[in-house]
Amino acid sequence: MEPATRPPDWPRPPACLPHHLLHLPPEGARVAVAGLVLVRQRPGTAKGVIFVTLEDEFSTCNVVIWQAIYQRFRRAVIAGRLLRVTGRVQRQSGVTHVVAETVEDLSHMLDDLVRLHEPTRAADQP
Repeated sequence: MEPATRPPDWPRPPACLPHHLLHLPPEGARVAVAGLVLVRQRPGTAKGVIFVTLEDEFSTCNVVIWQAIYQRFRRAVIAGRLLRVTGRVQRQSGVTHVVAETVEDLSHMLDDLVRLHEPTRAADQP
């Protein structure tokens, strides 16, 4: 394939696409996103589908987690405060979603941030 006609290389895990750039990959592209969990929703009418809203430093991202994926990554989906989700881009009615294939709990990274700044906080106190 000629370089000029080759499709763009979208980030592949573990690289994560910032949420404000989710409009760039084509429908069905495999992407990874990461962010703080803002909302988890499991509507009774959704047949076991879970909707998660993640936030990074730029924007929010809607994640759809089907029942089979939820069963595989249940602990991360339920307890994770910071998640990395790998999945496929889906656009419907002007809304972009990431349909999850894997869900990884990165909450330990938040704890590491707190530990890194603890000496600074202790030094600031009288």
